[in-house]
Amino acid sequence: MRRRLAIAVTALALAPLAFAQPTQPARFGSSTQWAIADDAFGGWSGLEVDADGIGFTAISDKGLIVSGRLLRNARGWLVGADPGPILSLAHTDGGELPRYWTDSEGLAIGDDGRVYVSFEAQHRVNVYADPAADMATELPRAEGFSGLQNNSSLEALAIGPDGALYTLPERSGALERPFDVFRFRDGAWTIPFTIPRRGEFLPVGADIGPDGRFYLLERRLASSQLGFATRVRRFDLGEDTLDGEVTLLETQPRDHDNLEGLAVWQDGLGDMHLTMISDDNQRFFQKNEIVEYIVPADVGVDRADENL
Repeated sequence: MRRRLAIAVTALALAPLAFAQPTQPARFGSSTQWAIADDAFGGWSGLEVDADGIGFTAISDKGLIVSGRLLRNARGWLVGADPGPILSLAHTDGGELPRYWTDSEGLAIGDDGRVYVSFEAQHRVNVYADPAADMATELPRAEGFSGLQNNSSLEALAIGPDGALYTLPERSGALERPFDVFRFRDGAWTIPFTIPRRGEFLPVGADIGPDGRFYLLERRLASSQLGFATRVRRFDLGEDTLDGEVTLLETQPRDHDNLEGLAVWQDGLGDMHLTMISDDNQRFFQKNEIVEYIVPADVGVDRADENL
C-alpha cells in the first residue's frame, strides 16, 4: 500500500511578530508548527496553496506528498494544519521511486490539477495527473540539466498562467554567476533569462503569483549563528526578461527555520500572501513550520532600485 496513515496533528499558533525589517514591503502575518504521528513526516521542501488560502499540497525531499487544509482563526492567522494521508510519489512504471531518485524539491500545480515535481538528484521534472501521484510521466530533460550539481539542482519550480514551467538550480556553479532559469513550453526547454545573485542567498523555492509576477524564495545558512536567513524577491515576468526586481522580505538568521517551499496567493483585499514551509531534515532540533508574510496591495514596482 502506498498510503501512509496520518494519525494525529498538533499545532502551535504564534502571535504576529515583526520579524521582517519595518522598511520592507512584506510584513509578518502568522506562523504555526505542525506534526503528524508518522515516521514519514518531515523534510517538507515544496508547497502549493489554493486560491482561498486554505487547501494545500506539500512534498518532502523523501519522495512523499500530502494534501490537506490550513487552519486559520477568525483573523485569518495560521493556527495549524489538517493533512490527509502521506503518499509516496510513484515512478514512471507506477512503482516506488528507485533509490537516489526520491529527492523531490520543487512543486507546481496547474489549473487542470496536474502536479509537477522537480528533483535534484536525478535532475528531472515529473508530472502526475493529480495529488494521488499514482503514475509519473517524466518530461524531456533539458540539455543543461546534466551539468548541474548533485544535491543542489532543481530546488524551485513554478507554473505560469499559460502552463509554462520554470525551474532553476540552487547553485549556479560559481559565486558571481547568475542562476539560469529553465522554461518548459511547447514540449521543449529553453533558458529565456537568468536571475542575478545577491550576496550569499541561494534559491530554494519559486511561484508565479496571481499578479503574474515571479516570486523567488532564497535562504542563507549562517553557520556562526546556527540558523537560516530567508529572502523573497519578486520580478516582473516577461517573454524573455525578468525585470522590476524587488526584495519583499529578508529575515535574520533563526527568525524562522529552514524555509524551502513558497506559495503565493491573494486575499479579498488584494494583499499578496507569501506562505512558506520549512524542511526540518527530520532532525529533532529543527522545526516543521508554516510561515506567512503579507505584501499589501499598494506595494508596486517602484522599489526596484532598492536592490541596486
